[in-house]
Amino acid sequence: TCALPICGSAKYEVHHDWLVPPSGAAFGDTHGVAQDAAGNIYLAHTVHPTSTLKDAVYVYSPDGKFLRSWGAEFAGGAHGLDLRSEDGTEFLYHCDTGRRKVVKTKLDGTVVWVADCPMESGAYKKPEDWCPTNVAFGPDGTLFVGDGYGASFVHAFSKDGKWLKIIARPGKDPGQVLCPHGMLVDTRGTVFTKEPALAVADRGNRRIQYLSLDGKHLGFVTVGMRMPCDMKVRGDRMLVPDLESVVTIVDAKNAPVVHLCDGHPSALRGAPREKFIPGKFVHPHDAIWLANGDILVAEWVPIGRVTLLKRVAAA
Repeated sequence: TCALPICGSAKYEVHHDWLVPPSGAAFGDTHGVAQDAAGNIYLAHTVHPTSTLKDAVYVYSPDGKFLRSWGAEFAGGAHGLDLRSEDGTEFLYHCDTGRRKVVKTKLDGTVVWVADCPMESGAYKKPEDWCPTNVAFGPDGTLFVGDGYGASFVHAFSKDGKWLKIIARPGKDPGQVLCPHGMLVDTRGTVFTKEPALAVADRGNRRIQYLSLDGKHLGFVTVGMRMPCDMKVRGDRMLVPDLESVVTIVDAKNAPVVHLCDGHPSALRGAPREKFIPGKFVHPHDAIWLANGDILVAEWVPIGRVTLLKRVAAA
């Protein structure tokens, strides 16, 4: 087990390499994970140059067995991966940092729509200035998109992928963001508001920032934050994978409950797997709560790593 509690207590068994590629295949950077209602797990990775399988989306059973793959077009750019149920049908939303697109697909990879750089926003001189990293889902169907690797805007799109408006602009001041890498519409009701609010992993500013759904600044979360990448909520707890080698769980007041497998400082991104330290993270990039309450963590390392944190005591 590995857990470094700030307050409260939690213990998780650490199972590194719980998801592995099939024979002959090799992970690139493992960037995004999602789970559907049937329990199947979707993994987005950039595809290692040595891989015989060129698909960038792998699908696994609830117990971690490889089932199938698709999405060769995402190779090199597979990044954010989120799932939403819409009128009883589940869809995946991909942020492709290679082709600089947001892509909505069915669970089998069939493309529903593609959103390119919103030049009509007036935020960009050329399409290459945009590079979306993650999305969040509003209660009315609105899609929020973080331009994390581009010009650091947050945009709102319609459920059909049409640009609506700018939600946040680049900078360090309240209401401004720098590398809005991940985001979540938080419906828990926090110290900032009881209404649904957009929580932004404002990674370049080393904080999570809360905005109203129309972009008004509500507050910052800085305690326990280093370089937050994304957030996921289960009950009153929020899960925060942090690029500086840790996964943090916060409570309904966004106070840290526990830091898990803290490997900071790490200089192991380019290291061979045998150099990784058991029970320590290198660079967590995405994390989700699985349906049973366990945690799955994907790391930004060139050879990929997906770790299962199996809960043995509640956080």
